[in-house]
Amino acid sequence: MRALLELTKSYAVNPMAWLKGDAIATAQDIPMKFLEGILRQLRMSGIVASHRGAEGGYRLGRAPEAITVADVIRALDGPLAAVRGQRPEDIEYHGSSENLVQVWVAVRGALRGVLESVTLADLASDHIPDGVKSLLNQPGAWERR
Repeated sequence: MRALLELTKSYAVNPMAWLKGDAIATAQDIPMKFLEGILRQLRMSGIVASHRGAEGGYRLGRAPEAITVADVIRALDGPLAAVRGQRPEDIEYHGSSENLVQVWVAVRGALRGVLESVTLADLASDHIPDGVKSLLNQPGAWERR
């Protein structure tokens, strides 16, 4: 996410500009080898574009308003909510556990509600959607458990 926010900042200045990987790594204190792996995955999903050569680098593959946090997580980690590596609706429980599937599907819905509503543009402009803000103000939201 931090690397993408650097690319978002660059996009705001010039959407067609290429940003060098080492500049991203330095700005966000991310080890270069680790960053390269992440950028490779993001490129494969179309979130990031890359260009080789002296004038090359990385840039967003589409507008920051069109990239949600959920898009990024899916590109890097797969489904938002998995249970034992499976999608919640694909799991079968029997007997006293059969209603547990409903909980896992609801958890996925809650995650989607937050992660699909926040874009890179929102984060870069300090704009947290109202629905997400309301969750931040719930009692206990900031408490560790």
